[in-house]
Amino acid sequence: MNEKNQQVSDEQIDALIRSGLWQDEQPLTADEEKLADAAFARAMAKIDRKAKRQKHRTVLHMLDRVVRVAACLIVAVGIAFPIALANSEAFREQILQLVLSINPETGMAHVGMKPAKEEQTANVPRMDVPDGWEGLFFPTFLPDSLPLYDYAPDVRVVGDYVYFSASRRGTICDFYRTKDILNGPFERIPGTFDFWDPNLFLDDDGKLYFYWGCNNVTPIWGVELEPETMVPKTERKELIYGQPEKIGYERVGENHSKMPLSEEEAVEKFKEFLKAQGKPVDELTEEQIGFAKIMFSQRPFIEGAWMTKHDGTYYLQYAGPGTEYNVYGDGVYESDSPLGPFRLAKNNPYSYKPGGFLRGAGHGSTMEDRYGNWWHTATMQISKNHDMERRVGIWRAGFDKDGVLFCNQQFGDWPMAVEQAKEDPWAEPEWYLLSYQKAMTASSSEEGREPSFATDENIQTWWRAAGNQPGEWISMDLGEVKDVRAVQINFADDKIDAPLPGERQGERYIDPSQHKTRWLLEASADGTNYFVLADKSDAETNLPHDFIVKEEGVQIRYLKLTVFEVPYNQNPCISGLRVFGLGNGEKPSAPQYQAERTGTMDMRITIEPQTDAVGYNVLWGFAPDKLYHSCMTFMPEQNIGALVEGETVYVRVDAFNENGITEGTVRPLA
Repeated sequence: MNEKNQQVSDEQIDALIRSGLWQDEQPLTADEEKLADAAFARAMAKIDRKAKRQKHRTVLHMLDRVVRVAACLIVAVGIAFPIALANSEAFREQILQLVLSINPETGMAHVGMKPAKEEQTANVPRMDVPDGWEGLFFPTFLPDSLPLYDYAPDVRVVGDYVYFSASRRGTICDFYRTKDILNGPFERIPGTFDFWDPNLFLDDDGKLYFYWGCNNVTPIWGVELEPETMVPKTERKELIYGQPEKIGYERVGENHSKMPLSEEEAVEKFKEFLKAQGKPVDELTEEQIGFAKIMFSQRPFIEGAWMTKHDGTYYLQYAGPGTEYNVYGDGVYESDSPLGPFRLAKNNPYSYKPGGFLRGAGHGSTMEDRYGNWWHTATMQISKNHDMERRVGIWRAGFDKDGVLFCNQQFGDWPMAVEQAKEDPWAEPEWYLLSYQKAMTASSSEEGREPSFATDENIQTWWRAAGNQPGEWISMDLGEVKDVRAVQINFADDKIDAPLPGERQGERYIDPSQHKTRWLLEASADGTNYFVLADKSDAETNLPHDFIVKEEGVQIRYLKLTVFEVPYNQNPCISGLRVFGLGNGEKPSAPQYQAERTGTMDMRITIEPQTDAVGYNVLWGFAPDKLYHSCMTFMPEQNIGALVEGETVYVRVDAFNENGITEGTVRPLA
């Protein structure tokens, strides 16, 4: 290829990066290397430009004795990643103490790093931390020896050690381990092969396995490792390939809107692209044809492996079709052996959240706590400033009596109560959404960023003030006095002009400095007499998704949020001012609906509109008592493309309003 043909456009950079062209398991040809290097150089320049719109986020929550959290509010930096909850009791204890301190007198829980100063720790159990740790968690105090800025880190406990690994483009990746995760040191174990999206798994017979893969061409791989040297003991095995022609939830696009193309169609699309760029299309090299098959195939990325073993069965979870879509989720295969062969589980997709305030639920981790409760964490889509702009959610999960792995995401971004005890994974919410499409006013707003966007239940839209001076405000009218139990304040990033940090870490920029988000939340029953509901005007932390709980309830109609400071001195932006509590009326009536199959992997749900309903939850599954998938919608029609070809499907539609949830009738899909 000549130099002109090696040029790659910005529109193709993201796809090339995700394609893992250089991540292929076979050595690159000289032309492939030239193409990859050219694309990577362009990608680095693009990242440098876009990094100005990214910033580091940390989270701190104050929680009541009965901890109430909104599942979508566990926030990660830029490109979020799941964190393994260790199976070791001692390790769980250390980590719990790191992130959660409990006042024994009040029962209040503090999530974050425990303050180091004695005057700040009254009535709060102390833990020993390394010198230099003060106040909240600061990334700059993390061990310099670890590649913390590399992609998709994995953390696991193996024996007495905590193991860490992360991936980097085209590089043989090392492993790290320590017996003291807080103080180190971390021992480096030289790697012997390159990988992407790693996952380490210790079987109960003491054997160590490793899973990896992130590509729309290559599979999820698996291998047994020698625990001391991390050298493969077996040949790597191909475990999972994408099958978007038969598995609906693997199709790319918003709501699975795009079927994969044939090789010939992909090549033709590449030719159209070259023609539009004014480049020759008469004769393509083999390298160009291979490039086209990856870039234009519309095939899903199969990535983010996670292994869980339960009652002798191995559950290999994987993510797809891509983090930039609202349907990013986790599927699961089952096997009687850690290296397969694997069979597609009947309950798929295992983790799936295409609707609601924050959508998507892929690249996850499944964990069991000390009380026997199972949890699933996964990344959720924003994808406005960057395709991979994400947050991390957590939901109840578990295994039913038949060994079916499930995840309950029915009201997955509403508050849920968490007890320090064994819980019902299917417990309904106790508080309901009160803020949907409520009347909003603001001190100022930009065109296309009006205050109404703060109550549309969509994190991808937001109110943006016209200025950045302290005192910009946004106000809500609930229509009548309501019993408010919680308020969720979600800030958004928009048009950030951020200075680049000094040193690039790995293949991305991360700003480790401490930013502040300061605001005042006031409430009123009559619109005249206001009182303070929460005051963060002196906050020393950046909480872009804050959550205020009033366990006993407060009777209010009006709320006013005044913003004093946000990171980088940007104009205040609110993607969601969400209010939860109890309404004054009755639950909605049972919904009337029609469910019809529109394709081998698609169905359409048509709901008769109800004046007494705010929205609907569409549930489906492979048996009447296993409706484990859900999609929240505020519209009377919902298309769902997540079915598996040939599967039996049962459907139910529930209605909800400010007063409760009413179940519909279960029926087979026609």
